[in-house]
Parts: sequence; structure tokens; C-alpha cells
Amino acid sequence: MPTLGQNDRLPETLLLDRSGSLETYYAPFDHINREARITICGITPGLQQARNALNAARACLAEGQSHESAMAEAKKIASFSGPMRRNLVDLLDGLGLQGWLGIDSCEQLFGCHSHLVHYTSALRYPVFVNGKDYNGAPSVLKQPTLRRQVETWLTEEVRALPDNLFLPLGPRVEEVFQQLVAQGLINEDQVLAGMPHPSGANAERIAYFLGRKPREALSNKVNPDKLDRARRSLYDKITALSA
Repeated sequence: MPTLGQNDRLPETLLLDRSGSLETYYAPFDHINREARITICGITPGLQQARNALNAARACLAEGQSHESAMAEAKKIASFSGPMRRNLVDLLDGLGLQGWLGIDSCEQLFGCHSHLVHYTSALRYPVFVNGKDYNGAPSVLKQPTLRRQVETWLTEEVRALPDNLFLPLGPRVEEVFQQLVAQGLINEDQVLAGMPHPSGANAERIAYFLGRKPREALSNKVNPDKLDRARRSLYDKITALSA
């Protein structure tokens, strides 16, 4: 397969499933880091992440790397970059997660301590709605084809990492993990729910959560009480784990 440019769509040869307006394509996000202590879970890889992963895997294989090595490198390269990575690090450090992991900063999860983290998505492979990145609608749990993906691939990863902490990013992913808890696949105390999504579009909530913006300066789009409860719950949970 040729290298994909920034304006290229994914080729039809990679199409895994089509159901109405929903399409799921293959990209190399299969690797499971079994050394990890924490799993960070988004909703689904976007088109840019898929391109990056496919191009990275192709380059690794062309260099003569093994299939497993190429899959691991592709996933590492495609996971969280730009402002989202900075926000994620600040949020995790703000909660004290680096202390539980025994590292100086969660920045090191993207470098010398990358073995401690597993990156995944509720929907492992990229999903598109009417050709655009899936953003949580229609609901994963209410759409049969999406629910099957959770039950097949995310469940596999959760079972492979029974002692991990799981950090779901965003309310739609939290709903999926609530379902996994209800099914007895993981314990509730393993799930770190309630943190603002690290997207740049969530800047105001992140600023308040981190104490960088006072309550009185918030717009009416932000619910400070909800964020206060989430921060307190997350901090208490991580503190208890570190004790």
C-alpha cells in the first residue's frame, strides 16, 4: 500500500464493516502492551491517527522490522500528539498519577516510561459517520455494530490487562466502562472516570480543573460543581492506591 498523504481517505481494501452511515476501517491499532499499568482509552482513532499508524507500520516493515514490532511502533506514533498530549500530561500530573506510577511526570509515558501505558479506544479501529470521524453519536452501546466491536476487541484488551487502571476519555467512553463494570469484567475502583477530555476544544474545563481559571471567570458552559466532584473523587482514588 502506498504512503497516505494528509488529504487521502482510507482505501476501500481496508473496509471492515459498513452499516448504514457507519463505516469501520482497519488500521494497525491491534498491539496490546501487556507490561502496562494504566490504560488510556479514547472513543476511536480519527482519520489522521489512522493515516499515521498505517504509514508508520509500512515504514517499519520496509526497514525489516517484525510484524509485532511494526504494530507496536505504529500504535505508539499514532497515539496522542500536539496540544492534546500536553493537556493529558497536565491533567494526569495534576491528579498525582505520576506518584502512583513511580515516575517524575506523566510526560515520561510518551518517552522513557512508555512501557507503563497502553493506549486504546472503545472502538479499536477507526469509525466514520457519513465519512467524518465518529464522535460518540450514535451511542456505542445502542448501535449493534458498534456494541459488537466493544464486546469483541475492547473486551479482549481489558481481559489481557486485569490489574490495570483504566482512564476513559469523555462521557461516551465512560458509559462503555460502566457497562464493563456492570458485566464484572473490571472493578469500579479500577476506572478513573470524570476527568475532562484533553481535547483543545475543552480548554476552559481543563483550566478550571487544574486551578488555572477561577470559578467566577467561567462561562455558563462549564459546570464547576461537577468538575470539583470529579477532581476530588479521582484524587482520593489515586491517593488511596498510592498509600
